[in-house]
Amino acid sequence: MDQAGLTLYTFAMSHYSEKVRWALSACRLPFREVVMTPAMHLLPAMRMGGRGRTTLPILSELRLNGEVSHIQDSTRILLWLDDRHGPLDILPQGTQLRGECLDIEQRFDAIGRDIARCLYADAFDDDAHVLGLWTQHASPLQARMLGYLYPLIKLGTRLRLDTSRIRVARSVQRIQQALAWLEGRISDGRLYLVGSRLTVADITAAALLAPLACPHQHPVFGTADYVERFRSRGGPLRLDRPAMVWVRKLYDLHRGALELPLPRAA
Repeated sequence: MDQAGLTLYTFAMSHYSEKVRWALSACRLPFREVVMTPAMHLLPAMRMGGRGRTTLPILSELRLNGEVSHIQDSTRILLWLDDRHGPLDILPQGTQLRGECLDIEQRFDAIGRDIARCLYADAFDDDAHVLGLWTQHASPLQARMLGYLYPLIKLGTRLRLDTSRIRVARSVQRIQQALAWLEGRISDGRLYLVGSRLTVADITAAALLAPLACPHQHPVFGTADYVERFRSRGGPLRLDRPAMVWVRKLYDLHRGALELPLPRAA
C-alpha cells in the first residue's frame, strides 16, 4: 500500500471528531491531528471536502506518489477506512452484525445536532468561556479575528442550530429517547452493544454522548470546569443515568487520556 500518512482535521469540542479520532486509535492507525478554529475553518473545509459543505471531521491521506485524498463526514470516513485500511476490527464483516452496528451508529449520529443545540443554548450564557474554548488552538491572529467576529458568529450559530426554547425542549426529548433505547439495550448487563467486543456502535454512542456523560479522559467534556458549568444540573440528562455511567465505563476501559495538539505558540 502506498500510504504516506493520515491527517484528521477536527474541532476540539466536536463529538463527531471524537468518534473518528477514537476509531483511528482503536484500529491502531497512526494519524496526525489538526484542531481547527471555528469560522477560520470554513474555506479550508469547503476546499478539502469538495462537497459544498464546511463540516468537520475531514480525513486526508497523503500517498507516497504525492496524491491526496480528502474524506468528509464521520460515517463516510469510517467506511473509507474499512475499504482502504481494513477490514477494521471495530466494524464486523458479517452482514447481520455489520448492519446492526451501522444502524446503531446512525441512531446516535442522528442526535448529534440535538446535543450541540442543548450545549450551546447553555454555553452562550458565558461568552468568555465559549470564546476561550473556540480559540484554544488558534493562532494569535486567528484569536484576534475571532474575538472581533464573535458576536456575528454567535448569532449565526444560534440561528443555524435554532437554540430557541421550543427546539431545545424537542432536542431533549429526542436525546431522552436515545438514552432510553441505550439503557434498554444494556439492561441485561452487557457492555458491548453488538457482539462481544468494541465496535463502531459502541464508539459512536459513547463519543456522541460524551458531552453529556463527561468522561474524565476527555480534555473538554471531562474537565471540572465543564462539569461545574454545564453538567452539574439534574433533570432527564443527569450524570447518574445508567446510559451516562455506561459511557464513562467504556471510556475507562477503552479510551485512555485524549491528547489533542497543544495550543499554538504566540
